[in-house]
Parts: sequence; C-alpha cells; structure tokens
Amino acid sequence: MRVATERGNLWELAVLSLVREEPMHPYQMQRLLRERHKDDVLVLKRGSLYHAIGRLVRGGLIEAIRVGRDGRRPERTTYQLTAEGERELVNWLRQRIATVQREPSEFMGSISFLVHLPPSDAAAQLEARAQALQHQITEIGVGIAQAGVYVDRIHLIESEYLLATLKAEARWVRELLVELRSGQFTWDLKKILKQVRAERRKAASRKE
Repeated sequence: MRVATERGNLWELAVLSLVREEPMHPYQMQRLLRERHKDDVLVLKRGSLYHAIGRLVRGGLIEAIRVGRDGRRPERTTYQLTAEGERELVNWLRQRIATVQREPSEFMGSISFLVHLPPSDAAAQLEARAQALQHQITEIGVGIAQAGVYVDRIHLIESEYLLATLKAEARWVRELLVELRSGQFTWDLKKILKQVRAERRKAASRKE
C-alpha cells in the first residue's frame, strides 16, 4: 500500500479527483478532462491515464466495481474511490500546493544555451516569443472572462495561475529585450569559446 508521504503524479491526482465525484470508467474520465480543459496541465494520452489507473489500483486507492459494455463498444471497467484513496487525495494535494518544487521548463533549458546565438538574433527570437506570449495572454484572458459568467472562480483557478505566469514571463522577456537592444547586455561567442578552450587546455596540462 502507498504511504501518505509519497505524492502521486498529476495523472493519479486527476483520476482520484474524478472518481471522488462518482464512480466512472476511463473513457468518461478522459472526456471530462478534455471538457474541463485540463489538457492545459495534462497531456491527454490514453496510455498515461491507464498507467495512472493501474498504479492506483495496485496501491489500493481505487477499485474496480463493475465491467460493462454499451452496445458494440469495448468493455469498460468502472472504478470507485476507496477510503484510503480519499485520504491520499487530500494528503497529496496538501503537499503539492504547500511544497515549492524546481521544475525547469523547456524555455529555461533553451535560454541556458542562448550564448550560441548572436545578441541580435537572440533579440529577434525573444521578440517573436514576446508576441506569442501576448497572444496567449489575450486569448486566455478572454476565455476566463467568458467562462466566469457560467462557472465559479474555483473552477478557473489554474487558468488564472497560467495567465499570471505568462504575464510574468512576458514582462521578463520584454525587460531582457530592452537590455539587448541598448547594448547593455551582450556577449561575444568567439571570445567566450576561446577562453573556455584555453581553460580546458590548462586543466589538461595540469593533469599530465
């Protein structure tokens, strides 16, 4: 059995949250995740869902209660939350929300190699990113405003967070662009590579 200190991944958390509403089968889970736009935080792949269900069943956090068939469709197994599963759902959620985790993004990884672009090229690509970010910010802002007419804020909280992070990134990118265009922030790749290679040769000679 699982212990409360082991946090499930987001897929497992999603499954536990859904079956806490009512018993359901995987197809229904996938449909609800898509309808609720959870694909903003989850990659909606059937394999990921079924892997999560399997782990939760083995951990005793959900259990199969029936297998049925609707017409000619494949058999579907319906799962329900166990008492332990409900406790773990709350424990995992508490830990995930309270604990700060460093989760490097694709962008963070990419800009760590920014030195390999000339400053002018880097500025051009960052400008393109800034425009794309602004488009997303506008789109999500409109979506939140429209959805807010029909649903309570608690159901839009992850979209609010996404909007805030996009705005923060856009602000940082724009500030960096100002420094690049003014020449306040620049670099010379040839000079940097020359220094790196010289240091490497020195290190190698000391080992000999």
